[in-house]
Amino acid sequence: MNEKILVIDDEPSVHEVVRAYLEREGFIVYSADNGLEGLRLAESKQPALLVLDLMLPDLSGEEICREVRRRSDVPILMLTAKSAEEDRVTGLELGADDYLAKPFSPRELVARVKAVLRRTGGGDVPLVEHLSFDGGALRIDTSRREVVAGDRTVDLTPSEYALLLALAQYPGRVYSRFELINRVRGYDFEGYERTIDAHVKNLRKKIEPDPARPRYVETVHGVGYRLGAKPS
Repeated sequence: MNEKILVIDDEPSVHEVVRAYLEREGFIVYSADNGLEGLRLAESKQPALLVLDLMLPDLSGEEICREVRRRSDVPILMLTAKSAEEDRVTGLELGADDYLAKPFSPRELVARVKAVLRRTGGGDVPLVEHLSFDGGALRIDTSRREVVAGDRTVDLTPSEYALLLALAQYPGRVYSRFELINRVRGYDFEGYERTIDAHVKNLRKKIEPDPARPRYVETVHGVGYRLGAKPS
């Protein structure tokens, strides 16, 4: 496997447990006990995934998440004592891909890391390599995991990409939030509606000409979402 994981947390016990379980599964683990060191390692080591605590002595996890998202679409798993639903949704809206509350099961953390990395790798193989909608206004190259909206190549997190791909493979079909959470994968059932809504909000900001009046990711009230654009 030999994929690199960066753990940013100020608790030595967390580093010890997470390192032991991840290295047992073949991962290479780097550690930082503060935000500035974490950002430095994220830049120099180019990890496949970040495990990020929200409560750090210098920078907050939210600040780190914003800065990482400004530079990269590396998957982020937030690990924190903030377990309220609103804190979880805030983390997802900042661009995190998953959220695990302390105290946590090390085995569950390993499972979630693997699930997020599977999404990063693309999950199920799409039926076609190139998807185009609205006369080419929205294009998806699945072989390169590249999305172009208008004349812009947009950077999507793994969860945002998986969500868009699920909708794009069957345009016009209405997906319930429960169906989408299973396609995106990696989350508990509890709070799944807010989880999907947070990813849809972020996705619209990136691909819609006017996020307030979406033409691609449409809401079907009382049911879920669909891709409203026509294939081209």
